[in-house]
Amino acid sequence: MAENRPIDLSTPSAARMYDWLLGGNYNYEADRLACEELLQHAPTTKELARNNRWFLERVVRTLAAEYDIKQFIDFGSGLPTANNVHHVAQKIHKDARVVYIDNDPIVMAHGRSILDENDRTAIIQADMTEPETVFEHEDFSRLIDLTEPTAALFISVLHCVKDEDDPAGIVRRVARKLKPGSFIVVCQLVSDDPDLRREVTDLMLTQTQGHWGRVRERHEVKQFFDGLQVVEPPGLVDVTDWRPNSDLQQHQRSIEWTDYGGLAEIPHQPTP
Repeated sequence: MAENRPIDLSTPSAARMYDWLLGGNYNYEADRLACEELLQHAPTTKELARNNRWFLERVVRTLAAEYDIKQFIDFGSGLPTANNVHHVAQKIHKDARVVYIDNDPIVMAHGRSILDENDRTAIIQADMTEPETVFEHEDFSRLIDLTEPTAALFISVLHCVKDEDDPAGIVRRVARKLKPGSFIVVCQLVSDDPDLRREVTDLMLTQTQGHWGRVRERHEVKQFFDGLQVVEPPGLVDVTDWRPNSDLQQHQRSIEWTDYGGLAEIPHQPTP
């Protein structure tokens, strides 16, 4: 079951911090103060957030335009901002369907009025560590036909999942539900600096009162793609370098840490 978290504006949330980093309005003093502390450890985190958002737009556009995907499941969707998944997908396919999943009560409050804006979108309150709950939801069944190719998005969210909740296992459980020829998108925060990984992980665990996993290394993220066929080019990369629209976007990159991942197809054989 989804965790019924009360709305606590005194405790920062990763979703509201991300909103602040993008220049959004759905954040509060606790989130802003936490971001200011985070920026002391990783000063280019605003660039990282922008690069992540641009990656979401590019990969959804690629899936819709090049692979004719019309169904999207956005795990850990976060607060609505410009060019959400359905905005991008429905520009290409008017009949594209999108299900957003999040367990943050503020996300649900704003998402129901903004993300759930037509009969081809829905937002479900659920925890991504329990994907079976998502697949059993009536709004999911209404919008997503699992006999058709689908894209499942885990964009900059798996670092919020603790090791004991097995983030790689969550990806595998979702992949098993989808038709071969469907796609999985994964990226998460990584750093080669062990001190930064420890400092930021400790900071976020403290600030969010435990609603956080950890900053990982690239080789750990590669394990999330076991049993999947990574789409080349460009493979698994800093998402700033995933089919960039312009040199300008590539130059606005983060330094201390990056979002690392890519796009993969579910093969026509069982996922291990």
